[in-house]
Amino acid sequence: MAKKPTLTAEPSPSGVDSPAQLHDNRQMRRVALASAIGNAIEYYDFSLYAVASSLVFNVVFFPSSDPLVGALLAFVTFFIGYCARPIGGIIFGHFGDRIGRKKILLLTVLIMGLGTFAIGLVPSYSAIGVVAPLTLVTLRLVQGIGIGGEYGGGMTMTIEHAPENKRGFYSSLVHIGVPAGLVVPTLFMGALAALPHADFISWGWRIPFLSSIVLVALGLFIRYRISESPAFAKVQEDGATAKLPVVEAIRGHWGNILAGIGAKIAESGLFNIYAVFAITYCVSTLKLPQQEILNGVMIGAVLECLLLPVFGALSDRLGRRRVYLAGLIFQALLAVPFFAMLGSGSPALIYTAIALGLGVGHGSVYGAQGAYFSGLFPARVRYSGLSLVQQLGPILGGGLSPLIAATLLAQYGTSSAVVAYMIVVALISAGCALFLRPAKNLT
Repeated sequence: MAKKPTLTAEPSPSGVDSPAQLHDNRQMRRVALASAIGNAIEYYDFSLYAVASSLVFNVVFFPSSDPLVGALLAFVTFFIGYCARPIGGIIFGHFGDRIGRKKILLLTVLIMGLGTFAIGLVPSYSAIGVVAPLTLVTLRLVQGIGIGGEYGGGMTMTIEHAPENKRGFYSSLVHIGVPAGLVVPTLFMGALAALPHADFISWGWRIPFLSSIVLVALGLFIRYRISESPAFAKVQEDGATAKLPVVEAIRGHWGNILAGIGAKIAESGLFNIYAVFAITYCVSTLKLPQQEILNGVMIGAVLECLLLPVFGALSDRLGRRRVYLAGLIFQALLAVPFFAMLGSGSPALIYTAIALGLGVGHGSVYGAQGAYFSGLFPARVRYSGLSLVQQLGPILGGGLSPLIAATLLAQYGTSSAVVAYMIVVALISAGCALFLRPAKNLT
């Protein structure tokens, strides 16, 4: 049977974009926008939990006479969500490489959003006792499973639609969803924190969680309108889909998976130092106003939204590895002045510290990461391979970093141990990144 003719993007003799080019450009923009907005919705849910862990959950679900102990318990449930992510990555990666990226992306946004909505309905510890934190943990697992399948699908869709020489730029647009997904819940929680404290603890914090149901509907609508990736369509057309994609990815690309996990640790771990632990440190230890540190996180996240495409484009020009390594080294050098600026109590220095951490440090690494890590796997196992790296790495990085930092602070009573931790993980990830090798026969 003859193959159907496909649109090509040959330049027209006049230098004006051909109809095929215009079609490809419109489709690329639609996919990038859908992936970025979908990612933002997913990370709205996930980041909302992170912010609530710092401000609310230690009181509502884990009451303790010591605020730091309550924060530690809240961060444990935060970590549990990260533990569930590989489960989602394996399950959805398998089906994403078997039946398509688009169908799975519709399912992940639904799972994540409904889990977040349900968290807003959980009664407090004072109302139902130990059932409250147990229910919270269960819903956190649901969240983790949903986001575990989200990233691999959204990034794979974007990379497989993008021109090869612009994959860094377009993949960085998807990553805007992470800081954008942090800005919205931080603004939301910050505004509600202006309520009388008793009202905020009683019902105010629940509003952002319940509002996620609106975002679920938006995410489903946007993702329904995008087309399947051409690379996966070709794999299907050639009858080359993998029977067990996860197994094949591990057998054929275990070196990249292990090195990728190591390279991911600092990216996700240091992000949560800037965006999650810094809130607890400034409010509980330094006794600074809650809104002050929330403003700093918002400024840093907005700056990262603006800089991510810049670093993504730089990775297209200078190379993914160079930009990635430069960002890790910058964060190792930033660790000492970061806590010095927080400890100053000056709003301007606090804002600068978090802006440098999120916008420049994390932004440079994250801007290059999408294209860098996607290039480690061929299309037939890309969803599965990328999901393994992206979901196992954060368990050791972002999932543990607030817990480790809070433990070090409680143990030593000073930020110096946290600074040492930041430097060590940045250097470990830089070393692992040196061992990453692009896969052959990419499609």
